[in-house]
Parts: sequence; structure tokens; C-alpha cells
Amino acid sequence: MRYSPQFLDELRARLPVSEVVGRRVKLKKAGREWKGLSPFNQEKTPSFFVNDQKQAWFDFSSGKNGSIFDFVMLTEGVTFPEAVERLASMAGVPLPAYSREDDVRDQRRKTLHDVVELAAKFFEATLAARAGARARGYLADRGIAPATQLQFRLGYAPPERFALKEHLGSHGIAVEDMIEAGLVIAGDDIPVPYDRFRDRVMFPITDWRGRVIAFGGRALDPDVSAKYLNSPETPLFHKGANLYNGAAARKACHDGAPLIVVEGYVDVIAMVTAGFPATVAPLGTALTEDQLSFLWKMADEPVLCFDGDGAGRRAAYRAADLALPRLSPGKSLSFALLPEGQDPDDLARAGGREAIAEVLASARPLADMIWMRETESASFDTPERRAALEKRLNEIVGTIREEAVRKYYRQDFEARVRALFSPIAANAPYERGRGYDRGYQRNAGRGARAAREPFAPLSPRLPVSPLVRGFKSALPPREALILFAVIHHPWLLEAHAEEFAELDFIHAEADLMRRAILEAGADEAAVDSAALQAALIRRGLDSLLTRVKTAITHASDWPAHAGAAGEDVVQWWAHVVTLHRKKRTLNKELKDAERALGEDPSEANWAWIRDVQERLQALEGTEALIEGFGILSGRPVRSV
Repeated sequence: MRYSPQFLDELRARLPVSEVVGRRVKLKKAGREWKGLSPFNQEKTPSFFVNDQKQAWFDFSSGKNGSIFDFVMLTEGVTFPEAVERLASMAGVPLPAYSREDDVRDQRRKTLHDVVELAAKFFEATLAARAGARARGYLADRGIAPATQLQFRLGYAPPERFALKEHLGSHGIAVEDMIEAGLVIAGDDIPVPYDRFRDRVMFPITDWRGRVIAFGGRALDPDVSAKYLNSPETPLFHKGANLYNGAAARKACHDGAPLIVVEGYVDVIAMVTAGFPATVAPLGTALTEDQLSFLWKMADEPVLCFDGDGAGRRAAYRAADLALPRLSPGKSLSFALLPEGQDPDDLARAGGREAIAEVLASARPLADMIWMRETESASFDTPERRAALEKRLNEIVGTIREEAVRKYYRQDFEARVRALFSPIAANAPYERGRGYDRGYQRNAGRGARAAREPFAPLSPRLPVSPLVRGFKSALPPREALILFAVIHHPWLLEAHAEEFAELDFIHAEADLMRRAILEAGADEAAVDSAALQAALIRRGLDSLLTRVKTAITHASDWPAHAGAAGEDVVQWWAHVVTLHRKKRTLNKELKDAERALGEDPSEANWAWIRDVQERLQALEGTEALIEGFGILSGRPVRSV
């Protein structure tokens, strides 16, 4: 019987070589490999090695090597089809029924690979051509250098409805193949099929062998409803079974790089550029069971790096719930939550590798995330509420299938509960005559903070990490941008000092800098930028001044720099201040929407949240989108 390459790849993915070989050979860990005595020769010194990343084994005593199929064939004396059957049984995968139609289907897949590869080359060429100027500008604004664009094979889909279709047709590709590859949209109500991706920066998605199988497209038009658009499910592409940058990350992980999971394409590129090559992202969905399985084949404890806002925490909690039943000895997840308002791209541009490494060094284990979710906003001031917490934790632990892991989770949570409800911390108020019960309630009401103290990570970097310091390590981009503009254009204070003073800043240090600027401006008449900066340094704000400056990295933020024409600065200032106020208002509305959803999980409240999130996304990166903007400063005209 002939088996498809996809089925054989699935068996390889599900069965690490060490698991298959370990049934016959006693293996010991040796760095990133396993070693043992040869099953083919009598020997006392191990010369048999297994490498899960390479999906291969090597026997230096006999010169034999191969895959899991070769090992079963050689050690059990069976044919290839029989080896496949035994491995399928071991993996719990049913054997596919194979027919002549399957041969046709395999040939179709080969054809579709050719079609998608041709599309990738078209998008790359278009990005490099005159038509891709706007897309290149977007990538430059995001700090993605030309060499990085080539590394990730980034491209551009032109705005015309039939550009790709006509290009593929000129190479003899049938429209049916374009449709099946997910490149062209067709339907009974569509008289002429047209390109799926138009006026979008294109991110090729590869399979685990590095072949392009699909695309993600980022819209350049801010009015487009779908900011990101992925290829549909096709014979080549199943979004829940692939990871962006998966093939490259697997190799980097084998070479010793830490495996990191982020949320988007640009985040992956920023992390890789900053020196973290084993970074991947799901493809427009929450982490799936298949993706988690692939992650654990690459590393024992991948780090999930999510935004520190409510959405990021919810994503972390979903991943934790997905992982819990599937935990096994040595296989887990850790979580690095970024400062609120920051994503990996922001952090990489503001602080580079060091800032990212600081966040990753403070990653928390899965047990911490579960504990934080169950205790962060709850009150435990009655026996019933404390009993409810214990019940929830027991139910959560009960979902873990592996007995040994379940046992230690139960012990861990029992210790946390004892620490949380221990009366020791309440004795001090009691001794001062304030009463045991009030002190106990006060201790219990502290929730996760009280319970986490005995379980704090041992890293000495934690107290000063972004995870603990929150916004202290990374100023919100627009607040930093406003401060940066006033520092370089202090004449703005002549007409806008009151407006500047009344802006709603959420970052304490941003507010401190704002007050210092206003005080310095009031002290010195007609203050210039150099004098203002000197005054801030005299006030001991030199470090904060440096952080404000390093937070501004986008090329589109040029009006905030010295040298911009005054008329451009005034126009840009009004636009940025308006955007800032809108975002603060929308953030408050988002909290109201989340609160409403918690009280009433209706479709209307879900729609409210989605609407606010879309409006928030639409505000990002639009500081310079002003009609006719930049002429006086010698900049090319950009228009909305």
C-alpha cells in the first residue's frame, strides 16, 4: 500500500524518534540528543544517538542511520508498509484508505505547491517594484529592514482585482487551481473570480518543510474591515496545524534558541530581528491542540509572550486551559506578560534585545497563571468563598490526565491555599487590638498577591522587570510621542500649555515628565529645546529623558523631531492629541463593554466589544495620515 507524504509526515510529527527507539533501547539524555547502546552490535560504550529535532537516529558502531520507519524495519524485520502500520497504531492514528483517487490528490498537491510558490514570487517582485513603494514605506515605518523583508519573503498584493489572476494565467495556471490554492475568490454569485488579496503587505506562511503553503495579508487601507486576512483552508493549509515561522524556528530551537510564542506576524519578525530566531505565532486563531503538540516536540517548556492587557491575559488563560489536560512530566508552558499597551514589536523597537530578554527572564510557570486567574479579582472574606476557591482548584487539577503531574499540582495549590488563608499575617493587627477576624479578612482579601509571596520566582531580576514594574519599563508610545514633541518644539507651550497639562496620561513617569516640562517652561522665558533638556537633566530626569527618546522609532514620527516646519508640527500636534483623547475614551468604553459582557454574555455585548476593539486598532499608526501633510518640511505628500 502506498501512503501519502502528508500521512507519513503526520506520523513523524506525532512520534518523536526517542519514543520509538526508547521501546527497544535504553536511552539517556546527552545534551540536545539521546544516547544508548547499539541494538545492532554488542558494545559497552554507547555509540547509538537519537536526535528528535532532526527526526533521525545514528548508530556509529554499525554505520546505520535513518528515520523511525527505518528503525522499525531493521529491528523488527518488517516491510515498510508493516512498519507504517505499527507506528500508526503506536501513534493512535487510523490508517488511511488509499486509492487511485489518492494518487490524483497527491499530484494535485504538488501542482498547488507550484501555484502558491509562483504567487509568492509575484508578491515579492511587486513589493520590490514601483507599485510596492507604499508597502515598502509601511514596512520601513515598522522598522523592518530590506534584508529582513527578503529573509521572510515579504511581498505586496497590488490593489487591482485581477493582477495575480492574470499573472498566474500567463504562466498557464488554471483558474480552478488558483481557487483551490485559496488565491482567488469564486462562487455562484460571483460572475468573474477575482484576487483574494488586494492592496496588502503579504506574509508567506510555510509548512514544516519550509514550503510556502498560504499567506497572511495586512491591509494598507485603514478603512478596510479586515486588518489582517489569511488564506482559507486548502489541501495544503490547515491554520490550526501550522505556525508562522515554524520551520525556521524548529531549526533555531534545535541549535539552542529558546522557543517563544507571540501573537502576530510582525511580532515574530521583530523578535527574530532582535535575536530570538525560535519565535512562532498562531495563524489568526487561539493556540490549538495540534500547535501545542508541535511546540512540545520542539521544546519542553515554550514561553508564551502575550500583551499584558486584558486580551493578552485572556489569551494566556485559554492557552493554560488547553495545556492542563495534556501536561506530562517535563512538558509545560511558561508565560511572559508584556507591559500593558506594549506588544513585542513595540518593545523590540524601544529597548531591543535587552528589553525583551528582561521580560522573558521573568516568565511565570503555568501554575502561577492558573492561580492568578482564580485569585486576582476575587474576595475570600467568608468561609463559603474560601471553600469555593478550593473546589475550583480541585476541579482544575482533576483535568490533568497524567497522574504524577496531577499529584504535584494538587500539592502546589494546597500549599498556596494554606499560605493565602494562613492567620499568621493577621496576628499583627490582632496584637494591636484590632481583632483577629478583621486581620484575617484583610489577609484573605489580598488575594493572589498574598499567596504568591512564598512562590515568587528566584530570579533577582524580577523586582525590576517589566512584568513587575509594568509601565515603568516602557512608556505608552503615544504618551512618549507627545512628550518627545514638546521637548523638541517647546514653542508649542505658548499656545497649547493648558491642553498639554490636561491630557490624560496613564503612565506615572510620563506625568512626572509632563509636570517637569511645564515647570521648566514657566521658569524660563522663550525656552528652546536645548535649554529645556538641560533643565530636565538638572531635575534628575536624564534617565527618563533618554527613555522617552528611545521610545520613538517610527519613521512616520518625524514631525516630533527637530527640523520639522512649524506649520506641519502644529497640524500634526492637533491630530496626535485628538487620537490620544480618542484612545483614552475608547479604553474606558472597552472596560465598560467588558464589564457588561461579564454581567450579560449576550451577542450584543460581544458585538460592542468587537466594535470598540476595531476602533482602537484603527487609531494605531495614523499620526501622519493627514491630507497634504509634510510639504513644508520637504516630505512627500501622504493622504488618507
